[in-house]
Amino acid sequence: MMGDTGDLLETSPSLAAPSRPSFRFSRNQSIALVFGCTIFGAAAQILMKTGANQVQGGIMGLVIALTTAPLDNLHLLAGYSLYGLSTVLLTLALRDGELSMLYPVISLTYVWVTILSAFVFKETVSIHKIMGISVIIAGVAVLGRASNDK
Repeated sequence: MMGDTGDLLETSPSLAAPSRPSFRFSRNQSIALVFGCTIFGAAAQILMKTGANQVQGGIMGLVIALTTAPLDNLHLLAGYSLYGLSTVLLTLALRDGELSMLYPVISLTYVWVTILSAFVFKETVSIHKIMGISVIIAGVAVLGRASNDK
């Protein structure tokens, strides 16, 4: 006599989920996914700032906008949606990729946000920002090379 449904599943192969090979991303595909995450994440931040700039009423207005964004603030909704998509892609990439290689690539989001902010919001790109961006890009490149040396 079987005591619980776990015993039933173990003894009845027809009730168990069919076994099929799981899809796995290659190293380059994982890197491409994370790179895509950086672009989606930067676009999401630009959209959320645009949406936040449209909000009236200080903190309470922002709280209301956050809860009703799908109804009347398409920029916030689009920003949230892109962040959601970015999170899904990042999860897929991290499942199969090397964390120590992929996670630093996410820092490229800072580069894209700085560039987009200059174009969209006419923000100034100072020499210090350029130096910071250069350090980020160099760091990602060095880490990429280091993971190739294995």
